[in-house]
Amino acid sequence: MISVNSECITMTRRCLLTFKPFRIFVAGIGFFSLCFLMTSLGGQFSAKRLADSPFSIRTEVLGGLESRGVLRKISDMLEIIMKRIDTLSKMSNSSESHKLEELSSALHSFQPVGLVERIQAIAQNVSDMATRMEQILKKTNIPARGRDGVTGQCEVPKDPRYPDCASKVDWMRGRWTSDPCYAFYGVDGSECSFLIYLSEVEWFCPPLARRNQSSHPTTSSLPKRQAFFRSDLSLLLERVGSGKESLSFMRRRMRRLAAQWAVAAHRLDERLRGHHREQKRILVHVGFLTEESGDVFSPKVLKGGPLGEMVQWADILTTLHVLGHNLKISLSVKELQGSLGVPPGRGSCPLIGPLPFDLIYTDYHGLQQMKQHMGLSFRQHRCHIRVIDTFGTEPAYNNEEYATLNGFRTNWGYWNLNCKQYMTMFPHTPDNSFMGFVTEELNQTERLMIQRDKVNNMAVVYGKEASMWKGKEKLLSILHRYMDIHGTVYYEAQRPPEVPAFIRNHGLLPQQELQQLLRKAKLFLGFGFPYEGPAPLEAIANGCVFLQPKFSPPRSSLNHEFFRGKPTSREVSSQHPYTEQYIGKPHVITVDFNNSQEFETAVQDILKDKVEPFIPSEYTCEGMLERVNAYIQHQDFCRSISPFPTANDSRSWLGNPPSPFLQLPNSTALIWAPNITAPACWPPLSALRLFLSPEDSSCVKTCQDAGLICEPAFFPFINNIEAFNGLNSQCESLEAEKNHVFPAVHVDRRECFQQKEPLLFSCAGVSAKHQRLCPCRDYIHGQVALCRDCL
Repeated sequence: MISVNSECITMTRRCLLTFKPFRIFVAGIGFFSLCFLMTSLGGQFSAKRLADSPFSIRTEVLGGLESRGVLRKISDMLEIIMKRIDTLSKMSNSSESHKLEELSSALHSFQPVGLVERIQAIAQNVSDMATRMEQILKKTNIPARGRDGVTGQCEVPKDPRYPDCASKVDWMRGRWTSDPCYAFYGVDGSECSFLIYLSEVEWFCPPLARRNQSSHPTTSSLPKRQAFFRSDLSLLLERVGSGKESLSFMRRRMRRLAAQWAVAAHRLDERLRGHHREQKRILVHVGFLTEESGDVFSPKVLKGGPLGEMVQWADILTTLHVLGHNLKISLSVKELQGSLGVPPGRGSCPLIGPLPFDLIYTDYHGLQQMKQHMGLSFRQHRCHIRVIDTFGTEPAYNNEEYATLNGFRTNWGYWNLNCKQYMTMFPHTPDNSFMGFVTEELNQTERLMIQRDKVNNMAVVYGKEASMWKGKEKLLSILHRYMDIHGTVYYEAQRPPEVPAFIRNHGLLPQQELQQLLRKAKLFLGFGFPYEGPAPLEAIANGCVFLQPKFSPPRSSLNHEFFRGKPTSREVSSQHPYTEQYIGKPHVITVDFNNSQEFETAVQDILKDKVEPFIPSEYTCEGMLERVNAYIQHQDFCRSISPFPTANDSRSWLGNPPSPFLQLPNSTALIWAPNITAPACWPPLSALRLFLSPEDSSCVKTCQDAGLICEPAFFPFINNIEAFNGLNSQCESLEAEKNHVFPAVHVDRRECFQQKEPLLFSCAGVSAKHQRLCPCRDYIHGQVALCRDCL
């Protein structure tokens, strides 16, 4: 034991004299910290192979998630140790040498058996890690420790093209240890390392002389591949996993619909013969299912909780897989960081190098997580993101500055995206893209069985939670006079008291058993909540009539607690506006539930009608594949749009004054003149129908009244004096301002206003004082997201 202690003291003194960078670290608190660390994590060292040690570096150090976590822990620990170095450094002079002797004496009684061997193993691993890091950093053109190509002292350059350089260097001097990512990129506290980082990783300072400069592309330039349809879902099922009940639910849905996806893929493939489809690298980060977001959904899957989001995500994953794209699925922040190549730390540093994905699908929770961990790179790469957003986000809420100044700021929204990057469950917000989901289709045999087995006087209530049944006794009593009523209310031990005794409650049913129940029932009754879920479409697909309440006045974020805080002012006129507007009678009946006579008459009419199963084609597998394929191949929010018109554009225009627009015969609408070359745009400008709205009317309503859909992609091309003149607006003045109802004409003063901020182009905006310029388009029957010329 004495000899071992002597060896330890001898080794310590040699380190103090020979290895200056580690002199202070080995003697003092650094030594104690290592001992404490080995002790606290410790039985692990003897139980694991050396390669599995927390301090060992593996060949996939930058590619593996575990090694990234190790680097973060090491960096944080070293940061704490460094704070004690100044105090310990005083021990190196001769007057304080007796303190080192006291430290050596203390070590005699502190060392456990084998401490020297363990320290040597750790030191070797740290040395190997430093060597490997230097090699990796050199390969990726990342500045390594601030030395390469720079010698001597560095002065802060005074360059008018980089006005923030000096202030950023000052910030780095005091804060470079606030996030381990700075050290990861080579910052070591020297002026040179600050300037290298601020010129090569960030962009606040000019490049230094004698440095080998290389630009960092935003996306990697891998060769483009063609996408081919897939019919086998086994690889997708493996990637989804089954660690949570929510994931098991999604896998069961994927398996159940696998045959329908295969048939739909074959049909669409036949229709798209001759169309080249580019394979995209796609990351899907399901933020609401991550532990970091709380994941309140998974525990409620078997207890009557909402399933709409999981239905949609299961269908999104299947769609992307069947379309033949290269898919990566992330279900935790740790997986997100590893997939994006986020540097270790707290998100203060940007990513370097290309984004490894062409598209990223996520939700609002995932969006927040990405911003937190991508740092400055989030703004650079956000054009690649698609946000799954059930209720929609309107432009007035999306633009952060405008929302804050004009009272539209909410806990969501304010992300400054192109609003078409938000993708909704139903096509209720033309400013957004309609993603949708899939409703299970019936084959001919199943249709015949439904006609044979349908029970005319059987109703099923839409409400899995007992709270939804409160206050509905009067309605149920009226319905009970005509029909047997069935419920699927979740309960554990006792029947919920909110459910009347004459209701036959089946409890929470598996999906297939619920389908069988709906195939027998004639009526599916909604109580007004939940809003806009998938269940009514499933009931209509199984031959039920959906009876739902009308809301008067319509509900919105301005007058109803459920919608308050959501980034939309959309008015909801019934429990399920899509079924009311796009399906309607005889499949959907919408009445005032506060009027007992109206409700009873509706029930009587339903008993008389014979209704066939029905599914809108946009909610079939083929419809969703067609729609999402068009988005992936045509939507590009990373491409900058030049101001329109340019001088070259206007030279080819005809008329007096020259204009690219032409008035339709027997109509007030304008179209893009067929003999004028249209700028690149999707949907194509051949679908444009331009109207001037009445006052106090949105473009959503104006286009709907004309049997069309508002198309925000057309706004940049009608935001000009030629459009105002073509609509006979009689402008007495023309100004450009930021307002979510512009371009528009003031009703009283005939002042015309162009839109100054492209992110505020809005179909939803409405003003009692203005008539709006509304760009509309046609749409394919049963596929409202696509125009006739879109495919």
